[in-house]
Amino acid sequence: MFTRVSLAFTLEDQKGRIIGKDKHYLSMKDNDQSANLRALIDVGVSSFKIEGRYKDLPYVKNATAHYRELLDEILNQRPDLAKSSVGSCTYTFSPQPEKTFNRSATDYFVNGRKGDIGAFDTPKFSGEELGKVTKVGKDYFEVDTKTELHNGDGVCFFDVHKELVGLRINTVDGKRLYPNEMPVDMRNNMTVYRNRDHAFMRLLEKDSATRKIALQLIFAETSDGFALSLTDETGISVTVQCVADKQRADNVEKAEASLRDNLSKLGNTDFTASEIYVQTTQAWFVPASMVNNLRRDAIEQLESAHQAAYQRPPRREAVEPAAIFPEDTLSYLANVYNQKARNFYQKHGIKLIAKAYEANEELGEVPVMVTKHCLRFSHGLCPKEAKGVIGVQGTVTAEPMTLISGNDRFTLKFDCKPCEMHVMGTIRKPVIKMGPPQTIKFLAKSK
Repeated sequence: MFTRVSLAFTLEDQKGRIIGKDKHYLSMKDNDQSANLRALIDVGVSSFKIEGRYKDLPYVKNATAHYRELLDEILNQRPDLAKSSVGSCTYTFSPQPEKTFNRSATDYFVNGRKGDIGAFDTPKFSGEELGKVTKVGKDYFEVDTKTELHNGDGVCFFDVHKELVGLRINTVDGKRLYPNEMPVDMRNNMTVYRNRDHAFMRLLEKDSATRKIALQLIFAETSDGFALSLTDETGISVTVQCVADKQRADNVEKAEASLRDNLSKLGNTDFTASEIYVQTTQAWFVPASMVNNLRRDAIEQLESAHQAAYQRPPRREAVEPAAIFPEDTLSYLANVYNQKARNFYQKHGIKLIAKAYEANEELGEVPVMVTKHCLRFSHGLCPKEAKGVIGVQGTVTAEPMTLISGNDRFTLKFDCKPCEMHVMGTIRKPVIKMGPPQTIKFLAKSK
């Protein structure tokens, strides 16, 4: 059932009147909690997950870099907080979430119900609006835009059937764009969008992020040579020494600059030099090979010290006795499908547990989706919103609606007390004959 969220539906009211046609009524905008990170941290959230299903590598790079920078900013402002890992990230690009796949953004119901959480026009990525088409030629079209475009950009528009049509731009000549294939239904005054910034994507295709652990390096002289001490941001410290004949430097400034430069060359290691201190009685000539050997030995010892110091976080002890669930009965909506799940709920006091919907035992019309997303609210038909509105109060009720896609009809029922929409459906006969997914998987293996 849930794969149907990307389909276009017709929406009817209880009397069969069409409220909307060919809209993706179950397609939502993307979850964006950028503005709410501080509040989420304050209520105890310590781990954040991005949307990743069906997302490509550029999206993951862009989204993780975006949130990493926001979280680092919060950590820098909050000494009471600490990272669960060490090191800091740097990027070869500036994160811009709007440039990789998205259906616009919403924080859903974190700050109250909003009317614009749906992406009803298309479940695809339309991108940033460029402007209107001002001229259409045989093999080109012109767009009135202030955005700098590049050869290889991907642009798109909604055709007369309200379907999103995409094309790649081979050549950009000012506001004149030459696509790889000229669309037949391009018209003047159409709005054009860019859903692939070629220059930005090229940055993301390369190695674009580096995570390094900050080091303090102290180079000092000893009675018979030199020593190098490394201390990382966790406080782990090592010191290595070498025996050497000390030669006074002829050019003091050049010698010290060369020493600092050689000390900072940490290359492909997991470390970066944040502070370098030279503690000598005078400027010595120190060969690059000697510094390299000291630095390499010190890094090896530091990595070994890290491994030796690591302690796996202890597993929390199980709470005894087990917490009791507030209900003693679970319907199919709890999605209990295997014995481990059943054992878990029984341990917490559940006495009656229905099988999951996938077990194909719910044969009548039942909720196949329960959501806070409400199509009555989206269309200004919410009874709660109508309260107190002169001339409207009492005329708007939570009557069912119907979503239609081809021969499929889904009844929408509305439970206004918890503000929920229930998408009702019945299991198809061919699905019942196929048996539950576990059975299908077993038969496939048997063959």
